[in-house]
Amino acid sequence: MAFKITLKAIIPSCFNVKIDVLPFEDKNNIVRVSKNSNNCGHSRLALSDISDPESSLSISDLSSNAIIGSNLHIFTHSELKVMTSNFSSSNFLGEGGFGPVHKGFIDDKIKPGLKAQPVAVKLLDLEGSQGHLEWLTEVVLLGQLRHPNLVKLIGYCWEDEQRLLVYEYMARGNLENQLFRRCSSSLPWLTRMKIAVDAAKGLAFLHGEEKPVIYRDFKASNILLDSDYTAKLSDFGLAKDGPEGSDTHVTTRVMGTYGYAAPEYMMTGYLTTKSDVYSFGVVLLELLTGRQAIDKKRPSREQNLVEWAKPFLKDSHKHDRIMDSRLEGQYSTQGAKKVAALAYQCLSQKPKSRPTMTNVVKILEPVLDLKDIPIGPFVYVVPSFDCKSSGLNNGCLEKKRGEEKEEENKVKISDQNDKEISAGEKRENGCRQRRLGHMKQKNQLKSATVHSDTYLLGL
Repeated sequence: MAFKITLKAIIPSCFNVKIDVLPFEDKNNIVRVSKNSNNCGHSRLALSDISDPESSLSISDLSSNAIIGSNLHIFTHSELKVMTSNFSSSNFLGEGGFGPVHKGFIDDKIKPGLKAQPVAVKLLDLEGSQGHLEWLTEVVLLGQLRHPNLVKLIGYCWEDEQRLLVYEYMARGNLENQLFRRCSSSLPWLTRMKIAVDAAKGLAFLHGEEKPVIYRDFKASNILLDSDYTAKLSDFGLAKDGPEGSDTHVTTRVMGTYGYAAPEYMMTGYLTTKSDVYSFGVVLLELLTGRQAIDKKRPSREQNLVEWAKPFLKDSHKHDRIMDSRLEGQYSTQGAKKVAALAYQCLSQKPKSRPTMTNVVKILEPVLDLKDIPIGPFVYVVPSFDCKSSGLNNGCLEKKRGEEKEEENKVKISDQNDKEISAGEKRENGCRQRRLGHMKQKNQLKSATVHSDTYLLGL
C-alpha cells in the first residue's frame, strides 16, 4: 500500500540535511529518513526511493529549504528566457539525454545577490529519455553536495510542466568534444592527466560520503572543463545510493552508456562503487589512445575500445601501439606505463580486484610530476579540409602562408638579378637558389603545422 506523504511532515525544521541521491526504480518505500547523529545539525536524510512525484517531494518542499538548504536559487521561466535571449539558437550549447542546453547570462538585476556571470541552462525534454525524477535527483543531490570537481548547480525552475536547471558555465565544454572533435588541436599529455586526476577526485568524493553515491553514468561527455581545463562531473540524474550495512551491492535497472558500463552490472544489475571504477578505466583508455569507447567507423576488431586495447595493457613494451598518435611522442613514457597499468586494474572483470577511487587518485597524482617528457614543443598537424566551416579562425596559418609568400618573392628577385650578373656569379647564385629552394620546401611543410599553445589562443 502506497502512502501519500510529503517531506515537510517528517523533517524537523532544525535539520540541516544532506541528500545522498534519489534512486527511483524500486517501489517498496516512498521516503526513508535515517538519523545517523543525535545532533540534528548533522542528521542525514536518505531518500532511497521516489517512485511517484505526487507521493513525495513537492515544489513547496524544495522552496522551503528544509530539503536542500539555502544553496540554490529559484528562477522563474520568464527570468530564464531573459537570461538566454528566449533560448536563442545562437546560445545553443548542445543536447543530451536530458534535453537541450543554452548559454545565458545572469546579473543582480535578474537575481539580487548573484554576481554577474555566464551560466548554462538545461531544459528537460519532456519526450526525452530522462524525466522529472532524474531532474529531481540532480536538484537534491547537487543542492547539498559541493566539491571543486563537481559542477556547481546555481538554481532551478519548476513551473507547471517546465523543469530547468541553471549551472555554472564551463567554457571548454565536455571532454568528449575536446578529445575527439575534428579540426582541433590535440590535448597535450599533462592536460589529459590533469583531467584524469580531477575526475578521479570527483568520484572519490562521491564514494567517500557517509552513504556512498554511485555515479552510474561516468563517461567523457559528462566530464565538463572550465577555461583552465579543470574537470568537473555533471549529469547526476542516474546517480544511486550505495549499499547499506552488510549489503554488498544494490540492485537496479541497467542504465548508463554502452561501452562504459561495468560488465557485471550489465549482466546482473548489481551496482557498487566499483562499477564507477570500471567506467573510469574506460575513460583512462580514451585519454591514452585518443579513441572513443565505441566507434563503429573502425574495423570490427577495433570498434570496442576495451576489447581492442586491453591485451596491449599487459605488456609495457606494447604500450606505444595504442598511444594516441596525435601526441607525436610528447608524453611521459613512465607516466604512460603507470596509467596503462592502472587502467588494466580498473578494467578487471572482478570488481574486488579494482582499486578504490581514493587509491586511483594516489596513483595518478605523481604522474603529473614526471619529467621524462621529450623536449620540444608539441606540434599539431592541421587537417587538409577547410576549418573555417567549423568556426575556427586560424591566424597562425595565415602568418605561415605570409612567410612562405615572402620566401617566394625572394627567389623571384634572385632570378631577376641573375640576368644582370656574370656567369661566375650565376654559378654562385645557383647554389644560393638551391638553398632557398630547400628553405621553401621546409616552409611549405611548416605551413601545415601550428604550435598548440598559439592555436588554443585562437579558439
